[in-house]
Amino acid sequence: MVGVVSRISGSRSRQSASGGTDVPDASFFGRAIAGLRDVGTRAELVLEEVPAPTRLAPHAVALSGEVITSHDEDDDAVATGRFVLLHDPDEPEPWEGAWRVVSYAKAQMEPEVGHDPLAGQAGWSWLTDELDAAGVGWAAAAGTVTCVTSESFGALSSRAPSVELEIRASWTPLLTTGRESAELAAHLRAWGDLLCTLAGLPPLPEGVIALSGSRR
Repeated sequence: MVGVVSRISGSRSRQSASGGTDVPDASFFGRAIAGLRDVGTRAELVLEEVPAPTRLAPHAVALSGEVITSHDEDDDAVATGRFVLLHDPDEPEPWEGAWRVVSYAKAQMEPEVGHDPLAGQAGWSWLTDELDAAGVGWAAAAGTVTCVTSESFGALSSRAPSVELEIRASWTPLLTTGRESAELAAHLRAWGDLLCTLAGLPPLPEGVIALSGSRR
């Protein structure tokens, strides 16, 4: 069974979008994304820079993410995803700005999730809640939430049903001039928190500082 919630859009216009046709070249992009490589995440989340797409925008950076709840990085991840940040000084009209995040996150869920008609709405709200909790500005959000239930039969009937939830989403970060690096890092942290939520990890207690789980 596959359930999909698609093309969900919304915006949080707390700040004005940075960028425009006067945005400097790649040197500006390099400074703006510097915070992504040093972002602090909880220990269970492992981030790794991967090759970025080359045809979507003049500038791009991509990171993969895995949530590994054991102390052994060779163990299977319980949630995986990818975070791609695009920059186009010409501000493509659908973006409503010069920056765009394109992401996905997926994880195995409890079997009952596959029978929940509100699973899609819940998955999307997890994303928007994390963005709001991070205090970042965002606009022009769109995406799909897909819930897939797999059941085995015949010689494989001993296998328990499995449910996978996948969130594919894109949105435009609304950034403050001069604070691009810190605010883009906050968008990455929000996405990382979404991945941890999908993995079933409880929120960090108030006052506990996340340690970097990055792997480069």
